[in-house]
Amino acid sequence: MLPSAQSPPRPIARFRLGAVLGINQTLSWGMTFYLPAIVTGAAAETLHQATFRILGAFSWALLVTGLCAPRVGRWIDQHGGRGALLASILVIALGQVLLACAASLTQWYLGWTVIGAGMAIGLYDAAFATIGGLLGQAAGPTITGVTLVAGFASTVFWTLGAALIGAFGWRGLLLSYAGLMLAINLPMVWLLVPPAPPRRRTAPRVTAADGTRPDRRAVSYLAAFFTMRWFITSAIAVHILPLLAGIGLTSAQAVGIAAVIGPGQVFGRILEWTIGTRVGLLTKARLGAMLFPLGAAMLLTGGILGCLFAAAAFALLYGMSNGILTVNRGTLPLALFGADGYARLLGWLAVPVLLAQATGPTLAAPLVAGLPALEVLLISGAGAAAAMLFLLPLHLPPTSTRTERAVIGD
Repeated sequence: MLPSAQSPPRPIARFRLGAVLGINQTLSWGMTFYLPAIVTGAAAETLHQATFRILGAFSWALLVTGLCAPRVGRWIDQHGGRGALLASILVIALGQVLLACAASLTQWYLGWTVIGAGMAIGLYDAAFATIGGLLGQAAGPTITGVTLVAGFASTVFWTLGAALIGAFGWRGLLLSYAGLMLAINLPMVWLLVPPAPPRRRTAPRVTAADGTRPDRRAVSYLAAFFTMRWFITSAIAVHILPLLAGIGLTSAQAVGIAAVIGPGQVFGRILEWTIGTRVGLLTKARLGAMLFPLGAAMLLTGGILGCLFAAAAFALLYGMSNGILTVNRGTLPLALFGADGYARLLGWLAVPVLLAQATGPTLAAPLVAGLPALEVLLISGAGAAAAMLFLLPLHLPPTSTRTERAVIGD
């Protein structure tokens, strides 16, 4: 029998939960969020549409995800996350089939609308809420483990997607992805993710880790920080290659440096995990937030250290920062506000973050086009430093600090 959230599972059960949800998130992220990079060009050619119109469907999907997130959070708080994860796999697979069959732009947007709903039900926030519901305040290390495994989603699925689209075309790729979701992801979650412990029937009230109602200002500070960071991150992600080329790299060098970001994210998550025994959660978040501005500042040393080395240092520190903060999106709300109403709170926090992700690349485009690349990257670093200021007023409640130390010592 699965222990309740107040009595966390044994370490081996935690490890299994982290491994299963890590694979689940790798599959779900790889076949949704990282899909446009593979299919956009080929789909635009087949459907006789401009690339920006095809890619706009992905931005629309992120908006759908944001609109659905609060409702998903409330449902997970009441029923647990296992059902949501299973439903997401079915919904995403349906969306992939709709995309594969799309013969018009309207049908293409319909498929992405379905996938957007599926992403709200089954990506990181839902996985974090599932872990929080099962493990309570002891969820931090498992959340880190999940993001560590899923950090390879882009590397795996950009490579796999390129191979499959070359062999089967973009429609065949989408049908293959739908098959993988149903043949691997669905039974794995069904068999290996335990159901949530019984929940009370009354509507959950979000409470802080010390049992009081959370400070609205603290929630606002946390939302502002993650919204600013993910706005900047999404804008850079789309424009990274022309920005790197704009600071003096060749096309091949720009691709090589951009490839450093993914391993940097994984290394950041490993670092977050390994220093957890010595550094407090908020301290780790603040340090992680400052790595991006530090990386941007490294670009100023290009004349001394060499443009390529400075760019590599930027990519590594930027990737590490993103990797650590991805973990913090799950662990900080749990530590600050407790497990009660955790999924609901994650859902509300996801709304501005997803809106920022959806609009960041478009709103940043005039800046990228109108300013030198180095200035754009420095402005981004300054914006990330300003975002970090929202973390300074936050303080962990005493009960959360004791729980963190107890988990670390387990």
